[in-house]
Amino acid sequence: MNRPLLSTAYLPPVEYFAFLTAEQPIVEREERYQKQSYRNRATIMNGNGVLNLIIPTVHDDRMGVVKEVRIDYATPWQRVHWRSIESAYNNTPYYLYYKDELKPFFEQRHEYLFDFNLSLTKTLLRLMRIDRPLDVTHSFAPYEKQDLRMLIHPKQAKKEEYPFRLKTPYYQVFEDKFGFMPNLSVIDLLFNEGPQAAPYLQNLLPQLETL
Repeated sequence: MNRPLLSTAYLPPVEYFAFLTAEQPIVEREERYQKQSYRNRATIMNGNGVLNLIIPTVHDDRMGVVKEVRIDYATPWQRVHWRSIESAYNNTPYYLYYKDELKPFFEQRHEYLFDFNLSLTKTLLRLMRIDRPLDVTHSFAPYEKQDLRMLIHPKQAKKEEYPFRLKTPYYQVFEDKFGFMPNLSVIDLLFNEGPQAAPYLQNLLPQLETL
């Protein structure tokens, strides 16, 4: 396949991360910022079901380029998000192995959403031992019909015809209560499967490439 071009994303969903295991993935930084997308939203599973974690951004009516979008720290979202993650995953098999690497992202401040997301994504790749350098765009290419920047989106994931709906389950701590829940944040896979997260993603990629 061509080099996968992906939007920036906060704790991206599993299908997004599968494309990061492809050769030379690229992250878009020159597009106009889009609200209500994975650019500032992650989806996890806790004892009550699906929970969305949303990073607030500084309001700008001009809807600037995504690399210029600033994070809003007027509310304690970092503390809220980390407590939610801890509550959801502290009983998973691998939470204790990885939490210390991820917690600083919810204590230290990044000015720009893009920089925060990129640094967090690189850390997740390292924890999974996936050796993929992440390139970023330096100019904007118009969206195409089957464009990952638009297809991998919370609104698309709710549709029955979503092309990347996961059909290969992995262990989830709340599976007995809710059944397997596809297309959650990759931290759901990481905390539940640990070292098996990378092989799962690598095996998933050929399935997604054919869709």
